[in-house]
Amino acid sequence: MPATAVILAAGLGTRMKSVLPKALHKLAGRPMLRHLLASCEQVFDRIVVVVGPDMEAVQAVAAPHACVVQAESLGTAHAALQAAGQFGTGEVAVLYADNPLIRPDTFRGLLARRAAGDAALALLVMRLAEPGRYGRVIGAGEYVERVVEWADATDAERTETLCNAGVLCAAAADMARWLRAVRADNAKGEYYLTDLVALARGDGARVAAVLAPYGELRGINSRAELAEAEAMVQSWLRAAALEGGVTMTDPASVFLAADTVLESDVTIGPNVVFGPGVSVASGTEIRAFSHLEGCSIGPDCIIGPHARIRPGSVLGEGVHVGNFVELKAATLARGAKANHLTYLGDAEVGEAANIGAGTITCNYDGFEKHRTRIGARAFIGSDVALVAPVSVGDGAMVAAGSVITEDVPADALAVARGRQAVKPGHAAAFRASRRKSG
Repeated sequence: MPATAVILAAGLGTRMKSVLPKALHKLAGRPMLRHLLASCEQVFDRIVVVVGPDMEAVQAVAAPHACVVQAESLGTAHAALQAAGQFGTGEVAVLYADNPLIRPDTFRGLLARRAAGDAALALLVMRLAEPGRYGRVIGAGEYVERVVEWADATDAERTETLCNAGVLCAAAADMARWLRAVRADNAKGEYYLTDLVALARGDGARVAAVLAPYGELRGINSRAELAEAEAMVQSWLRAAALEGGVTMTDPASVFLAADTVLESDVTIGPNVVFGPGVSVASGTEIRAFSHLEGCSIGPDCIIGPHARIRPGSVLGEGVHVGNFVELKAATLARGAKANHLTYLGDAEVGEAANIGAGTITCNYDGFEKHRTRIGARAFIGSDVALVAPVSVGDGAMVAAGSVITEDVPADALAVARGRQAVKPGHAAAFRASRRKSG
């Protein structure tokens, strides 16, 4: 049977105290909505995202999936009903963008429970030692009799540890019919998705409880909950990296992005941060306090400590990027080295070239960015400024302290600095004159 996921993403995130829609707050460098979409894309045949008015940014993240707009904020059942025209046939699961960590296997279990045929509605639930103010699931065995909100629960019902996670799954026709039957006869005058449990029971249908871990089902409604979820995601990412053959000397201090790709035999020191879009090949060592984002690191490289690799940078095999070196949109070919205190922006560095300490590419003229090209086996001395656009040929040398504004041919030596003048005894005479004047 085809399966459709309807994701409710119209929330403004008032408790986040942010102008950013709640679904766009990030976990491991990726919007919450994109986490949920990535899981759904592995399971569901169709995905529909319900957004609020003027949420073009949310629609952009949801692309290429269909979006429908909930013009008025009238509750979760009302939001899901806006997508009814796209339910199609088969199964429909209604999800929440602020429950972004549900894994594909949990969705498969939800659909499998419906496929068993003994329950018209399936509900994801979680069991908590301290359930707090979550809605309680009251039932018999694996079936749900009713869901009661904490505020409406009796003292006896509040002792129940089985809690509602809110995700529901049913046949498309049943889902649409029950959504249309929901009434807003409550204090807030809203249409609640949880009312579908009572409607299904009223039809004489069974409602099945599908148990899943709290770590996956937790809702994110505040900055504190976002931070807790970030810690959870990081623990998953670190565990996966270690299982994949990555060495981390202090895993708890390493922060990964959701899309970080680390091959086996990569070594990562403490306090390393990976932004989105990083891949690191086998045999490379990332030393302490380095920050990488939007870059590709080849095999057997040494990065850091205290290196910053910015987007658009590509490092070949055996490249060394040392302490306090920053790269931006720079390509370093095999065996190139920039070991100390260097900035290479919009640069191409050839094979086995050596970049001295304190070298910078002056890539911005106040209006446009320009590229610097450094040839294979070139040697750039310390404290050199390469004023782009400029090229240094293969095997060329640039003397320390030079400011290079013109191309340097292959195998040439370029010196661009003032001539040194030495005046014997001048320092002693200067000091003596100062003492007399004092």
